[in-house]
Formats: sequence, structure tokens, C-alpha cells
Amino acid sequence: MPEKSQRKNAKKQCIQASLFDYYVEHEIGQELKSISMILDQHREILDWVESDLQTVNLKDESGRKSLSIESVLRCAILKQYRELSYEELAFTLLDSLSCQTFARLDAFAPKKSTLHAAISKIKDSTWERIHLALLNHAKEQGLEGCSYIMM
Repeated sequence: MPEKSQRKNAKKQCIQASLFDYYVEHEIGQELKSISMILDQHREILDWVESDLQTVNLKDESGRKSLSIESVLRCAILKQYRELSYEELAFTLLDSLSCQTFARLDAFAPKKSTLHAAISKIKDSTWERIHLALLNHAKEQGLEGCSYIMM
């Protein structure tokens, strides 16, 4: 278990999006941008994920820069959204500027072992809360036919 000081050093979120955020003019890039905007409206989700990650050391095996709680959440969503393995997710985060922007990694691509260690700690009950929050958001926005969201 990481010491309390290590957990305190883990950033919860990126305070603001970079001026250099980039989403490619492609259907997937624009979908990532839309998902990002919705997540930005629901910052409470980060508190839920943070409680699941209390015991996780978010630095990769070489001890490099740690992932923020927000990046863990966004990487997990990207993994599910694109149906990627952890190895494919690590490559995608290294290769795609749109995916780096979505995950708010700031030119840092974590290894698959770091991604797996963090993402796998998000509990099913947390995913259910996230799912319900996003369904409520869709209802409030008047989106029809939103009986479920694939996570």
C-alpha cells in the first residue's frame, strides 16, 4: 500500500485544459471532444474514482510521472469506448494526439502495467454511479432513447 504522502501527491485533475488541446476533425475525434465536455461538467465523478484509487501507486514501474485521477478515469473510458486491450490502450495513448488530449496526459504515455493497475481498481459500484450520472445528464439534455450507455 502506498504511503499516505504518495497518495497526497497524486493529482486529482488537470485544473484546465491545455491551450494546445487537439481533437482531429474525424468522427471519433469529435466524439472524444463531446465526451470530454460532458465529463468536465461532472467533476463529482473524480471524487468517486479517487476513493477507489486510494491504495494505488499511480507512477509507472520506472517511477516516472504519476497519472492524475482524471487521467485514470479518462483512460478507462477510452479503453471501453474503443474496446482496447491494455497493450492497445498504451499504444493508442502514445500514438494518437486526440487520445492524449482526451486523457489529459500532457505528452506522457503510461505503460500498460500502470494502466491496468489503476483502471482495474475502479469498482463496479463506481462504474454504476458514473453510468447513472451520465444517463441523468442525457435525460436533462433531452437526449432520447438513452436507456443505457456502454462503459
